[in-house]
Order: sequence, then structure tokens, then C-alpha cells
Amino acid sequence: MKRFIITILIFAACCNGANAIQDIKKVYLNEAIEAAVKNNIDLQAAQIDINIAKNNIKVANRLQNPELNAFYFLGGAGASEPKQIGASQSIEIAKRSARKNLAISNLELTQKNVNYTTFDLKMDVREAYINLVAAKSVLEALEQQQELQEELLEIARNRTKSSKEPEIDTIQVEIALNQLITQVNTAKVDVKTAISNFNKIINDPNKIIYDSKDDLFNEKNNFEEMETPNPNLKFPSTDTVIEKALQNRYDIQIAKQEIDIAQKNLTVVARQRVPDIELSSGYAYQVASQTDSGHFNSGAYVGASIVNIPLFYNYSPEIQNAAFKVRQAELKYNSVKNKAVKDITAAYERFLTAAENLSHYETKILKNSEQMIEMSKDSYENGETDITALIVMKQSYRSIIIGYTYALAEYYNDWTNFLREINDEDFEFSETTL
Repeated sequence: MKRFIITILIFAACCNGANAIQDIKKVYLNEAIEAAVKNNIDLQAAQIDINIAKNNIKVANRLQNPELNAFYFLGGAGASEPKQIGASQSIEIAKRSARKNLAISNLELTQKNVNYTTFDLKMDVREAYINLVAAKSVLEALEQQQELQEELLEIARNRTKSSKEPEIDTIQVEIALNQLITQVNTAKVDVKTAISNFNKIINDPNKIIYDSKDDLFNEKNNFEEMETPNPNLKFPSTDTVIEKALQNRYDIQIAKQEIDIAQKNLTVVARQRVPDIELSSGYAYQVASQTDSGHFNSGAYVGASIVNIPLFYNYSPEIQNAAFKVRQAELKYNSVKNKAVKDITAAYERFLTAAENLSHYETKILKNSEQMIEMSKDSYENGETDITALIVMKQSYRSIIIGYTYALAEYYNDWTNFLREINDEDFEFSETTL
């Protein structure tokens, strides 16, 4: 019986521990972006601004609340003047519509800002995903080199035992292997850091750890999966791309919307000069003891007032400042467009360079390096070269493999940066741009 109870307790503890462990979910790039857009806490907070802006339209379109009035005269006046109970209502002239239009324009700006935030999040996820896959690819390349180095160490030991090579060859290989092990350990930490950054960008409050699908850098024709054009395409000129690239820039749209807001705000401020009307009405009565006829008299009263007459203050400073804001917004819009052309040009030219470098790696450096390392290994096994030459060759080859991985990651990241600059995640080189 005691053993049975202990078994149950152990099983329950294991179940609780399993529930505490966070799920690991491996995703492709498009799945990672979908998860971020759906679950990102910062994005959810930003989207609340849209609801606030919608409520601000109702606030801007509000009617003034009425006032209740009562007049009860005392002393001698109370013996002759009627008592009054009534209400008054302020009516704004040409102000509500201007405020409402301004609030609507602010809502459109808020929606554009949220769209920009969403797009920026997608680009951050792309970049973090690429960096994670690159880190895992570097680790995989180093681990493969470690296996080859361990094989080389075994060959060196066998040759030393057979007295074909001096013992110093084995020592050199061991030193090279130990150096490689430290690089592998560092690469493992880099992968953990990249996973942490990747999940930090997604910012999912659920207990899920997202990880990238493995071996994307080692698969053929994986550019479609990474939503990146093939580097072997014949890309159009920069001037051809810029015209299309400028169409979707959020910062240009936002700057243009800010001009509209400034103009509507000028209208709101200028209409403060328009006087308002205040209407009042109510019930008045006199008791019998207060009238000459001795009868109870009652009736209604109405009144109207023109208020907020711009006589002593005509809002000139506010109107001038609002006009300055319009001019400021127009200058900002021109500046944003001017800078956008330069940013797009720099990003696109950097992308073209990355594509050229990647193509150079694939067509010239990698192929020749693989042949060179195989020839060096065969030469050493046949006793034609010494161990030092082979170690140097392996280190060079390792640098080339890692360099290629970084070149591939840079190509993906430069494409992401180009998309970030044109604010269009679905940008394609159409027939008109090729």
C-alpha cells in the first residue's frame, strides 16, 4: 500500500513538472509572422489606440450639456418679482463639425500608425528568424568540422603509431580540435541567444517557445520559403524600382495625413472666433399675495444671448500657431519624401551587392574550396603533405563555410531591410520593373 501511494505521488509530480515545461513550436517564417501579429502584446496595446480615436470622434461631436436655473427673490424683491424655474442651453456655431472632422482625421492617422507598427513587427520577425537560422547553420557547420577534425585526429594517431609521422602532428591536431570545440560552445550560446531574441520579438504571452525550422540554409531552392527572390535573377535598375517602391511608404502616408490634421486643426482654431448662442426658457409664477388682483399668476419666459464674442480677445496667436503647424507639416512631408528616395536607393544597392556576393560564393568559392579540402586530405593520408598544411587548409575551409552562411544571412537581411524601406512585404519585381 505504501509503495502504491509513493508511485502515485511520483506520477503526480511528473505531471505537474510536464505542465510547467513550456511548449517548443517549430515554425516557418510565414508561421512566425502570423503568430507575432496574432499574439504580440505590444501590437495589442497599440491597437487599443484605434478604439480611443473612435471614441474621440464621439467626444468631438458632443452637444453641450444644459443648465438648470432657479430664481427666488428675497426681501422687497420677493414681494413683487416672480419666481422662476428654467433651463438654458449653449449652442455652438460652426464648431462641432470642425472638431469632428479633426477627430476623424486623427483616427485615420492612428490606423496608419498601427499599420506601420504591424508592418515593422513583421520585418523584425523576419530579421530575428533569419538571424536564428544563421546561428543554427553556423553551429551545424562547426559541428561538422568538429567531426572531421576528430576523424583527422584518429588518422594522425594511427600514423604516429605506425611511425609514419612524428608525435607533434597529433599534438597539432589536438590543439586545433580543442580550439574548434570552444568555437562550437560559443556557437551554441549564440543559438540560445538568437532563440531568445526571436521569442522576444514575437512576444507571445502564452507558454510557447518558438523555434525556426531546421536546415533552411542547407536546402536547395529555399528562397521561396524565406519569401526572398532568387539571387540569380536579373534585377532592374534602381531608378526603375524607386517609383514603385515609393507607393506604399507608411511614413509618407503618415506625413501626408499630418498635413490634413494640421489643416483641420487650423479650421477648429479659427472657428473659435464665431460667437455662440445661449437659449434659456422656463416657468415663472407669482402667488396671490404678490399680485394686485389677488390671483395666482403664472407663465413662461424665453431668452437668448450671444456669448463668446471675440471683442477683447480674438484668438489671433492660436490661429497663427495653427497656420505655422500646417507649414511645418508640409515641410516634414517634403523632407520624408526626399529622405525616402535616398533610403530606398541605399537599401536596394546594398541588396544588389549582397546578391552578387552570394552568387560569387556559390559559383566560385565554395566549389573550389570543397575540391581543395578533399585533395589536401587525400595528400596527407598518402603522405604527400604534412599535417600543418592540412590543418591550415581546414581552417580556411571552415572560414569559407561560415563566411558563406553569413553572406546568405546578409542577403536575406538586406532583402528584409529593402522591404522595410519600401514598406511593402509583398513587393515583387513585375514585368514592368524587370
